Amino acid sequence: MLLPQVRRARDYIDRYYSTALTLEQLAGVAAVSKFHLVRCFAAAYGETPIRYLTRRRVERAQDLLRAANLTVSEVCIAVGFSSLGSFSVRFKHLVGETPTAYRDRWARTGAPHIPGCYLFMRGVVDLRMPTERDQYG
Repeated sequence: MLLPQVRRARDYIDRYYSTALTLEQLAGVAAVSKFHLVRCFAAAYGETPIRYLTRRRVERAQDLLRAANLTVSEVCIAVGFSSLGSFSVRFKHLVGETPTAYRDRWARTGAPHIPGCYLFMRGVVDLRMPTERDQYG
């Protein structure tokens, strides 16, 4: 197993989770074939790189739904999903409730939400679709 290369791919996912990542890109970052990356990543972390990416996006979505005054659609785009339907299905599968139900439950019991306009102004949330130039400098 090539732990440094696999760790590099995981760190890349953590940094660029909100962009459109492919297995080929991640394999390029790790400098191994995509098939070898999947095997080594699963051996090291117990899940494939794409499942890790999805889980990372859902975790970030949970943070935004708890703390920010954003719509589910805005959160969906902000964390890197391109389809509201796939976001909702993945969210419910991993969390056990829909994004709307999750947000509403936290709205009743959690702290006041941060206004979405503030998050946009401060650059915390960016709904622009990232370009390849944004990803690679």
